[in-house]
Amino acid sequence: MASSPGRSAPTSRSVTGPACATAPCPVLVVDSEGTLSLVNQAAAVLFPGARIGAELSAAVPRWITTAHRRFKTGEPLPASAAPPAPADGAVGDRSFAAHPTPLDHGDVAWWFIDDTERRTAAEALAVERGRTRFLSLASNALLSSLNVDRCMAVTAQLAAEHLADGALVIGPASGRTHDTVSCARGAEPRAARLTVDPSELPGLAEALQGFPPLPSRWVDPALAPSWVVPEGFGTVGSMVVTPLPGPGVAAGALVLLRHGDTAAFDDNEEVFARLFAARAGAAMSAARLYAEQTSITETLMRDLLPPALHHIDGIEFAGGYRPSGDDHRIGGDFYDVHRTPPPGAGADADEAGGGETLVVLGDVCGKGLDAAVLTGKIRNTLQALLPMASDHRRILRLLNGALLNSHHARFATLILASVARHDGKVTLRLTSAGHPPPLIVRGDGTVEEVPTRGTLVGALPEVEAVTLRAELAPGETCVLFTDGFTEAKGGPLGDELFGETRMKRALSDCAGMPAEAIVERMQMLAAQWIGGGRHDDMALVAITAPRTNHLSAVGGHGPGRYTA
Repeated sequence: MASSPGRSAPTSRSVTGPACATAPCPVLVVDSEGTLSLVNQAAAVLFPGARIGAELSAAVPRWITTAHRRFKTGEPLPASAAPPAPADGAVGDRSFAAHPTPLDHGDVAWWFIDDTERRTAAEALAVERGRTRFLSLASNALLSSLNVDRCMAVTAQLAAEHLADGALVIGPASGRTHDTVSCARGAEPRAARLTVDPSELPGLAEALQGFPPLPSRWVDPALAPSWVVPEGFGTVGSMVVTPLPGPGVAAGALVLLRHGDTAAFDDNEEVFARLFAARAGAAMSAARLYAEQTSITETLMRDLLPPALHHIDGIEFAGGYRPSGDDHRIGGDFYDVHRTPPPGAGADADEAGGGETLVVLGDVCGKGLDAAVLTGKIRNTLQALLPMASDHRRILRLLNGALLNSHHARFATLILASVARHDGKVTLRLTSAGHPPPLIVRGDGTVEEVPTRGTLVGALPEVEAVTLRAELAPGETCVLFTDGFTEAKGGPLGDELFGETRMKRALSDCAGMPAEAIVERMQMLAAQWIGGGRHDDMALVAITAPRTNHLSAVGGHGPGRYTA
């Protein structure tokens, strides 16, 4: 059979019989009566029943006869018009495009161009483009969630809808059980935790270990155990078992199932299934890694986050913390409250009362996770130094030495407050190590600054500090805070500091309020001041003396209440 796939059919009305007869491609000329008036050599090979004088319908496939009839009943073309679109169809196992050319006396010449290779390439390209679009959509769907269960469900549903009639995703072993998700086409994924033996399904044990899959022709679908087949699926005709690759270890395995009346998987489909499985495995591995890291982070943060405060010996303690960014739950500001029994007290001293409560509030240089690591070290060191809580300066010296001997190049500021209640009075011993001085809110709204001072810890070989004493009347409050409050920028233009004056004025309005209410109000005011702007970590602790019916029980206000 002679053909010329790379050439197009002539379009001129001046085409002659000899030109048709000598054309390299098959040509049939049909007269106005529908009979063949010319069959060139190539056409005789292509159409064995075609001969001059024969009816067109008896010599060629039906699609050519239909195309000829439609061409003849159409509007006549002017001399300058473009030719009509060719008709397409199969002749034997080849594909042809049939181009009509009108001739004189109502004759029509049909030129047949073999476009099998072009059509096959176009179909293959369309398939590959479709698969590429599917892989892109699948990747987006799989990576849109870092939840392992969600990734498994999406994997099963996508596989059942686009690669097979049903699918099973099976995760790595957890003891003797496996997490699984099964899905049939058109149904919802169903998750289950099953106790299964992977060796029951050929190739599954190897796939769960990350080994290359077995060809589907080697897997007998009749051997599929019942737990592999989705409920109501019916008879399994063919099956593919492929690993879900992960970094180092497999993220699980994917089982694809087709019905008995559906064509079996071919080699190209198995390769494509492995491409999909690679993306699904990567997404599931990322989700599992995220879940593990989240669990570890939650465990660590339970010790790093500030504790919940409560009443001790009738004294109210309340604290509030806001990290520098929404993406951090921990940072460089911290506070702790420790019950410290008096020297020489026995194991029941806490229950008997009479001991001091040590309040620590600090600010580590920097913010984020690096600052949080040093925060954890400082808090653990102070916990170990609690037996020395009665001597603030000694605690600061020992903590300073511990920080200088560590690999951290950061420093911290601290405020220590030892709180005790005796005979209805609340006394405080306050020591600052480079920290903003504490503020006392009196019953009449006066806000007093306790002028304790000292050097920060972790920066110099020696640390100096001054301890001052103060008393709280019933309902009065001592407020410890970090500079994240006073240095918070906001306001109408977003660049004004909250400042000490505004801090004292806000606290003055809180006179007589419970400790927890004071903390909540100050946090609310700071949040309103900052708006959506950036800020440093902020921590606040309020210590409020127990209220009585006689607010003058603890007398005296103003200067002279602090003693070294």
